[in-house]
Amino acid sequence: MKHLSPTSDAARALASGRYRIRKLDTAGLAAVPIPWMREAGWNPGLHDAETFITADPDGFLVGELDGQPIATVSGVRYDDTFGFLGCYIVQEPFRGLGYGMAIHEAARRHLEGCTQGGDGVLENVEKYKQIGRVYAYRNARYEGVKQTPDWKPGTPLSDVREVPWEKIEALDRACFPAPRSAFLKTWIHQADAFALAAAGADSAAEGYGVIRKCYSGWKIGPLFAKDAETAENLFRGLVDRIPVGDAFVLDIAEPNAAARDLVARYGMREVFATARMYTGPFPQVNLDWVYGVTTFELG
Repeated sequence: MKHLSPTSDAARALASGRYRIRKLDTAGLAAVPIPWMREAGWNPGLHDAETFITADPDGFLVGELDGQPIATVSGVRYDDTFGFLGCYIVQEPFRGLGYGMAIHEAARRHLEGCTQGGDGVLENVEKYKQIGRVYAYRNARYEGVKQTPDWKPGTPLSDVREVPWEKIEALDRACFPAPRSAFLKTWIHQADAFALAAAGADSAAEGYGVIRKCYSGWKIGPLFAKDAETAENLFRGLVDRIPVGDAFVLDIAEPNAAARDLVARYGMREVFATARMYTGPFPQVNLDWVYGVTTFELG
């Protein structure tokens, strides 16, 4: 496995104290990674800084050279079995000098003992393999525009808060590799967002989804459902909540054929794709229920 070279600029700067890696709080997230993500075209949500931090308050790092931020990464440790790497950006003048590898290694140390997941750009798959990641499947971002107001779902939906919380958590746990209660509560209740659920006769959650306002348009995620009809109803119900003329995106896990059919049926176009990769045993989740990934940054 590839590691930081002891003769690299970054290794020397770490040894001298010029390069320092430290944790970020909510304000730090809002000041560094979020603006960088916007500049990179990732289009974060308006409230990602305050929601992301709840996933793991120790999981967001910045690398500073002579006091100036030059690199960021997140290593969110959900529990002792699963963590997720994201928010990885190195400012262009400092790429290829080891600074990215150094901060990435710091995040990986935080996730020691866990299966480590990540969504990376397709052209860097071979680089990720050098640090021990194994390709699992492709995720793809699809974009649409709400062109008419006619988006009512076929069957009534509920506000997520009207469904017993343990039912939402049970569905989420079937679709995500680890419990994430604190993050999920914050995510569902964030401002400038809508969260809907489809409940069965016994109040079990047949599906739920969230749509949040981003700096440009809206993102749907997660969108988890036990069948294609429920997924489509939730999809329509979420888009129904946003203004006509606004753009929206859905990040699908491509192994789910019904998710591919959904975006095709609504004429959405692929605008971006990632490789889901893991270091360690692949998590056991029901991908047939995953119609929309929560975020590429946090899994």
